[in-house]
Amino acid sequence: MRRESTGAEVTRPRLPEGAELIRKRAGMFVGSTGERGLRHLVFGVVERAVNDALAGHGGGRVDVTLTADGGVRVTDDGPGIPVEAAGHTGGPGLEDLLTRLRPEVRTPRGRRTVAMSPMSSEPAVANALSSRLTVEVRREAGHWVQEYVRGIAVAPPAAAGATTQSGTTITFWPDAEIFETTHASCPDLENRFREVALLNRGLSLSLTDERDRGEARSVQFLFPDRARDLVAGLGLETGARLHPDVIAFEEEDARMAGTVEVSLRWSDTHEETVRGFANSLRTYEGGTHETGLRDGVTAAVDEYARKHQLLTATDPRPGFDLIGEGLTAVVSVKLDSPLFYGATRTRLGGDGDAVHPGVQDTGAVHACVRDAVRAHLGTWLEEHPEQAAAVIGRIVERTRRG
Repeated sequence: MRRESTGAEVTRPRLPEGAELIRKRAGMFVGSTGERGLRHLVFGVVERAVNDALAGHGGGRVDVTLTADGGVRVTDDGPGIPVEAAGHTGGPGLEDLLTRLRPEVRTPRGRRTVAMSPMSSEPAVANALSSRLTVEVRREAGHWVQEYVRGIAVAPPAAAGATTQSGTTITFWPDAEIFETTHASCPDLENRFREVALLNRGLSLSLTDERDRGEARSVQFLFPDRARDLVAGLGLETGARLHPDVIAFEEEDARMAGTVEVSLRWSDTHEETVRGFANSLRTYEGGTHETGLRDGVTAAVDEYARKHQLLTATDPRPGFDLIGEGLTAVVSVKLDSPLFYGATRTRLGGDGDAVHPGVQDTGAVHACVRDAVRAHLGTWLEEHPEQAAAVIGRIVERTRRG
């Protein structure tokens, strides 16, 4: 931790409950005091904005700006954070959200929140670890503003007139006394924003960098053709395509209290690429949703090949090691209360894992994804016999070669 030497001890007022701990143990809350921790800090504020923007109408806009003076401004067009002073209800109030760490709260059924990073830091963490933070709320025709310094409110929220807009703007300046660098990397932010925009229908995410003395650079992520974009937009396509279509579907399943979305395509390469997400969080170590995808693809291909006598009763069932050659697939599940292995949330759990009270058994995810993939891929193969022949024929040939 870096501190300025002034030659005299500086006495600061006591921080609000929780903020003092956050400043002393910053790495525990954002992973590190280096660039990785700074990135988690940004993601924590953007996560709240994305979920507000998506609330209620399945779309929305979030604009993130890296300002010339080292700040990060995050603006959304959601309903606006409730302001206690204005008598707003309907969720955590502004000052509570920015000054208190809240115990983990299970989301209401049907409200599947987007997770931006494994650390899942809250706005209160960004407030405590910033030298300054300002917030503007536009809600119920009123405009409210408030300012904080190192987690301490300078004054109560103040009314700033009427407005016809809704949403929240949080601008914060990461504290140089805490972080080794306060310069966030644009490419790292862009990659994550692209993923989140791809995985959430109707969401528009933009990133503007004003830190260069020249012209500001801005990029916007909005993907109307999500089925095709899920494969192409994530940079997964390799080799020549064996068929022109992206096989894609989205399905709700009450058994897992969530939705599954899959996009896949085969190419003429020997590589298999399967990328999984749970509530928009990349599951680098896989989990029940990815296993369900593989099992569903294997079942659909085997059933089609035997029904059309491309495989006989004596032919062995092709394994996914053969079926997956050349396959590029994205599987995204959105669950009310997902269960992950460990604090890093890089593997989706289930299938006999211990289930905490109030958390659904994500073992159901395996069966739901498997059944959905088996049905939808099986239908696609039946409806596209020429394209199916190109895919299945190569698999059958490899199966018989052993």
